[in-house]
This record gives sequence, structure tokens and C-alpha cells, in this order.
Amino acid sequence: MEPSNAIFKEEVLPCRRPRPSYSPVTQEGYPYIAIAALLALLAWGFLGFWAALPLVVLALYIVSFFRNPKRSIPQGPGLIVSPADGKVLEVMDCEETRYLKTKARRVSIFMSPFNCHINRSPVAAEVAGCFYKPGKFKAAYSPKSMDHNEHHAVLLKEKGGRRWLVVQIAGFLARRIVSYVQNGNRLERGEPFGLIQFGSRADLYCPVDCEIFVKPGEKVYAGKTVLGRVA
Repeated sequence: MEPSNAIFKEEVLPCRRPRPSYSPVTQEGYPYIAIAALLALLAWGFLGFWAALPLVVLALYIVSFFRNPKRSIPQGPGLIVSPADGKVLEVMDCEETRYLKTKARRVSIFMSPFNCHINRSPVAAEVAGCFYKPGKFKAAYSPKSMDHNEHHAVLLKEKGGRRWLVVQIAGFLARRIVSYVQNGNRLERGEPFGLIQFGSRADLYCPVDCEIFVKPGEKVYAGKTVLGRVA
């Protein structure tokens, strides 16, 4: 059973809209890339190539982590796309007592430090609420990570009233959740709504009448993999 809302002190994350023009690397990665590249250049200049090599590899990894691949969003009525890149941890029916306050079908996705960490909307909907809770940074694949870890929940509502919930959960290495949305924003299916830096998890809560196609252990890609369909 999930804990009651009463034990949480929730806040609102600042909305950090990405620049309108497309970039192959997200803007949040620029400072990290610049620092790693500068350190690599200094090490190369003063200590030589081999001393700089680990820093060069680190800079390339950071570029890879903040990559922003273009995705071809599946078209068709009722499709549900993955909100994250990673591996499906579990698919289960549960009682979502914090935000939806009803029964839901949950799909949990673990995002390793080598996955792209941009999160995308599973459906076309309006942002009906954003809820940020500070917390711990335990391993994101743990079943109890949602109970204790820092997370950011985005409540989505379709025109017909159907509601969805995507929860970005920080992990052992993750230390920052970035939100691109605020209440009232309209998101298209597959549109980015935020990211989590350096290893994390995303939980998608669907209405119980949805048909889910994926199973635990399968790899999925944000905005590209069809997780299921609205019944």
C-alpha cells in the first residue's frame, strides 16, 4: 500500500522550458560538458594525453547522457507511448492514493546512467497538476523508491476527463529533476516534459481499462515505444 498524502511536504519545481530550436544535446548538459571539456584540455596541456584521456571519456559520456534524439512518435487513436528510455521493471494494478486517488495500472521503467533521460508525455493531454517532493536518493529500481526518494509527479488530464500520472523518481546517482511544464500547459503525445539527471526511474499510472502490451524486462524508448492502448 502506498503512503498517505499527509506525510508529504510537497513543493513546486521551477518550470525550465527548453529553447524552442532543436538541439542534439539538452541545454541542461551545457555546463557539465563545458567543465569536463575544460578540465580535459588543462590536463592535456599540463600533463599530457594519457592523463587527460579519462576526462575526455567523461566529457563524451556527459554528451551522451544529455543527448536529445529526434523521435518518430507513433500515430493512431488510443496509443500510449513510453515516458522514458529504459527497462520495464514491473506492470501491475495498484491503488494510487496520492494524486489520482483511485485504482490504476502502473508501468515502472528503470533508467540506467546510459539511457537518454528526457521524459515524454505518454498521451496528448493538459497538465492538471505538478507535485515535487524532496526525499532520499536510494536505488531507483527498489520497489520502495517511490515511498522514500525525491520525486516529481505530473498529473495529466485528457479532454474527455481521463487522467494519467507520470512520476519522475530520482535514483542513487540522480540529484536533480528538471521540469519543462506547469499547470495548464498542453502536451502532445511524445512531447518532452522534463528530465532526470544521472540514473532514475519513471512510473506511469494508466486508467485500469487500458491494455498494456509490454512486460517486465523489455527495453522501451520514450515517445517511440507503444506501451499499450486505451481500451
